[in-house]
Amino acid sequence: MSWPLWLYLVVLLAAATAIGWGGARLARDADRLADRTDLGESLTGVIVLGAITALPGLAASITAALDGRPALAIANALGGIAVQTVFLSVADLAHTKANLEHAAASLSNMVQTGLLILFLTLVMLGLNGPRLTVGHVHPVSVLLLLSAMLGGLIVFRSSEEPMWRPEQTAETVYDRPDEEAVRAALAPLLMRLAGSALLVIASGAVVARVSGSIVDATGLSESLVGGLFTGIVTSLPELVTTVAAARRGALTLAVSDIVGGNFFDVLFVAAADLVYLRGSLYHAEGVGPRESFLGGLTILLNVVLLLGLLLRQRKGPANIGIESVLMLLIYGGGFVVLSIWV
Repeated sequence: MSWPLWLYLVVLLAAATAIGWGGARLARDADRLADRTDLGESLTGVIVLGAITALPGLAASITAALDGRPALAIANALGGIAVQTVFLSVADLAHTKANLEHAAASLSNMVQTGLLILFLTLVMLGLNGPRLTVGHVHPVSVLLLLSAMLGGLIVFRSSEEPMWRPEQTAETVYDRPDEEAVRAALAPLLMRLAGSALLVIASGAVVARVSGSIVDATGLSESLVGGLFTGIVTSLPELVTTVAAARRGALTLAVSDIVGGNFFDVLFVAAADLVYLRGSLYHAEGVGPRESFLGGLTILLNVVLLLGLLLRQRKGPANIGIESVLMLLIYGGGFVVLSIWV
């Protein structure tokens, strides 16, 4: 069924609103779950919040691959990682006392960012390497899944038995459990999290379908629509949860939600490759230099983030770190290039 463009935009806005509302509930309930289960904000941000807030993007990439839109599937995954990394700059603005990357220093966050750069490099090798398949799946997708399992063990070990600790300063914010949350009933909390997760999954699938229709109606490239519009909309839970967590003072949760979500988001490419039955997703028709450019842009953003987490600048322009300023400039410049790319 063909609808007018304005109606597609209305549906996209409605799905974005549902994703944002569900994301706000996720931030509150994940913070309470961290205190209730004694997992701590860092592991909760990675295992629970990062995974759940990644669900709309996963649904969008899989739906796009099933619909025969491989470039949209890849661009949604890479664009989602790019914009979520930049969301840390927005959360940095929300935390006015000090640079967020300084106040929320965590070894597991740095380890995850390093692993993400490794995973993104594998995707780049797949995009620019030879056309190889095992069945209909590219070997890089298998490597991504295996590397993610090994990476998860590395993150858990670094959290449980850290061999390096950040220096504590006056601006460092500690993860202290809320007493009311500790006493809260666990079952209703888990049910609310599950309900919010179902809402954002369904909304993510709607976003992918509508984005494909917008591509057809406007003639815009799938890389631009997927990397910018779809990537931003499906990443709204990360924006809402990260800013909400930063404003609540749960800074470790704010950062780990982003890096944890990115950790899962790069696996969208492997998931889309598994369901794309026409051959390798990396070399499908329509996939080319734009997707490689988007991958390089995403790697650059995360290298800047990792350096910011290591350097831990206390204050900077507008009371945010120089890495936040650089990420905003890099992201904006990258999508200007994509928008004028003929």
